[in-house]
Amino acid sequence: MTSLTPLAFAALGLLAESPMHPYEMYQLMLQRREDQNVKVRPGTLYHQIGRLVELGHVEPVGTERAGNRPERTTYAITDRGRQALEDGLRHMVAEPADEYPQFHLAVSHVDNLSAEDAVLALRARRDALRTRRAEYDQAATGLQAKGLADRYWLDVSYVRAMLTAQIEWLTATADRIATGDVPWDGPALSADPTENSKDTPR
Repeated sequence: MTSLTPLAFAALGLLAESPMHPYEMYQLMLQRREDQNVKVRPGTLYHQIGRLVELGHVEPVGTERAGNRPERTTYAITDRGRQALEDGLRHMVAEPADEYPQFHLAVSHVDNLSAEDAVLALRARRDALRTRRAEYDQAATGLQAKGLADRYWLDVSYVRAMLTAQIEWLTATADRIATGDVPWDGPALSADPTENSKDTPR
């Protein structure tokens, strides 16, 4: 199967709901906050639709014109496109992917900051994530008000849950560093191997 970009998968997912023209798809992605999941701009979306047509995953089904605006072509997903979407989604949902977020790298080397700076940075990130979570809450409220079925915005509830988990970890870790529960000086290796095992799963 030809590898598809995340934006192409997002486009196929929308066209699986109903035929649309690319600008309508773009507006819908913004309304559902899918721009938080994949980088999207009208130009790149049009390009991806063209690529999906070449692959036989979508096909034009009509054009329309509103006033003096250029004609807009409406596209529909094909059987081949639906199969590609389903195959890709099974893989992406079931199999964890190796990802390399910037924050994970930063946390692995945060000991290079002073304890005070580490606490300030962790709490600043926590506050930023609280703001982001509030935005997701607002988006969820808007989607509920529009009557959109839950299955179309499970990603919003997932992201909110992940943000909540991150906020809790950031708060607890910053507090542990601030109180000295996480020693910020001394040797890298403890004489007692169990001393640093507080966060290690058993």
